[in-house]
Amino acid sequence: MRLTTKGRYAVTAVLDLALHQDKGPVSLAAISERQHISLSYLEQLFAKLRRNHIVSSTRGPGGGYSLTNHVDDVSVSDIILAVDEACNVVDCGDDGSCHGGYQCLTHDLWQELSKEIRTFLDGITLSEIMRSDTAQSLKSLQSEVTVQ
Repeated sequence: MRLTTKGRYAVTAVLDLALHQDKGPVSLAAISERQHISLSYLEQLFAKLRRNHIVSSTRGPGGGYSLTNHVDDVSVSDIILAVDEACNVVDCGDDGSCHGGYQCLTHDLWQELSKEIRTFLDGITLSEIMRSDTAQSLKSLQSEVTVQ
């Protein structure tokens, strides 16, 4: 899986949302400030996350975003795939057209690695990450940041 900034930021932002949604919808401005991610970039990511049913939005005063499903039901790979990230380590296509229509010598190796990474990330849910000591410590520190 090619984990780009887009995928990393999406996972970080959704985890922040999960950690802070206990008091209602979470604004993108709050996530932006806590995670130091551009607000305009978050808007782009959350549009994709909403279209793919990872998050839902609430308009108006006190509005923001909430998870669509329970934290036990959202995997890291769900989030990455929702923002259009590919699950391939390299550009070897599934159809074997790695180099102008023919398969490269290491195609099977990279395809297998991509499957292993996908399986690993499928098995990690938001709830598991939220229970980590690091996530809990950072939540306490970041909760001091309040943005309306």
